[in-house]
Amino acid sequence: MFPIKLSNLVQILGARLHGDGDIIITGIASIVNAHPGQITYLSDVRLRKRLLSCRASAVLLSEKDLKLCKSAAVIVNDPYLAYGKIAQLINTFSSPEAVSNVGVGVALASDVVCGQRVVIGANVTIDTGVILGDDVNIGPGAVIGKNTQIGAGTYILANVTIYHGVKIGKCCVIQSGTVIGSDGFGYANDCKNWIKIPQLGTVIIGDRVEIGSCTTIDRGTLDDTTISDGVIIDNQCHIAHNVVIGKNTAIAGGVIMAGSLTIGKYCRIGGASVINGHIKICDKVTITGMSMVMKNITKPGVYSSGVPVQPNKIWRKTAVLVMNINDINKRIKIIEQKLVKD
Repeated sequence: MFPIKLSNLVQILGARLHGDGDIIITGIASIVNAHPGQITYLSDVRLRKRLLSCRASAVLLSEKDLKLCKSAAVIVNDPYLAYGKIAQLINTFSSPEAVSNVGVGVALASDVVCGQRVVIGANVTIDTGVILGDDVNIGPGAVIGKNTQIGAGTYILANVTIYHGVKIGKCCVIQSGTVIGSDGFGYANDCKNWIKIPQLGTVIIGDRVEIGSCTTIDRGTLDDTTISDGVIIDNQCHIAHNVVIGKNTAIAGGVIMAGSLTIGKYCRIGGASVINGHIKICDKVTITGMSMVMKNITKPGVYSSGVPVQPNKIWRKTAVLVMNINDINKRIKIIEQKLVKD
């Protein structure tokens, strides 16, 4: 994409130009480290003062911040979104040019169906009955199980393991080390011995889903685990069997979801949160980081739990109070009863 005239970049973004449109933009950088020839963006109000010392040739910003800018500006409603669109145009996340591109050591079943321009990296194993759409890219060391389907334009990065019968939609990205379709945690107790319950469902993933590194998504027990269109999941999350996640929900790193949980559309789940199984969370719910969700959430809004960090001495006092909360409650009730009698 670069170099590009600023006026052309403005046209691509459908934005409004302030200043010289003939400036040549050679790259994009943060507002702190940008230098002449580069474009940056301002979306964090805490960085407004950086505009005064910013060396970038142009800045993506909103109308309200234009008065602070001393360089050329590209005026947009959402500077961060505009930056994202530019980043997509210069994304270095690419693959070899085209199954003519099969790496060394690939084990490919004879009946695998491949679309056009499929790329398969070194030491990949693809089992029987697999269907790969056009422009699918399978990274080195990946394992694709029997009868799995992967939609057009999807990237499976290095060392991803996809079990049998999984269905993945179009234009997805699955980062390295992720496991999809492993058995759910299903056991019955027979005279103190654990008896494994076969997991007969699968995992269904919609279009434009992105899954971070080392995340695990378990297959359903009978019904399927379902990740809807547009969902984004960060690194090291665990999604248990029969979880259903509505479209365009965002899940930050380290989140743990127990089985048979249903999450609505357009939700945001903060990092390291733990969500109980067999409950429902409605659409448009935000759960802040480190929260523990134990029961249904039926109204949209922001929900939090957990104790924010505090000096150790204060935390120890708080812990003592919490440990004695029942005794304190009893004493309060006795005092209330005496006041009523008086």
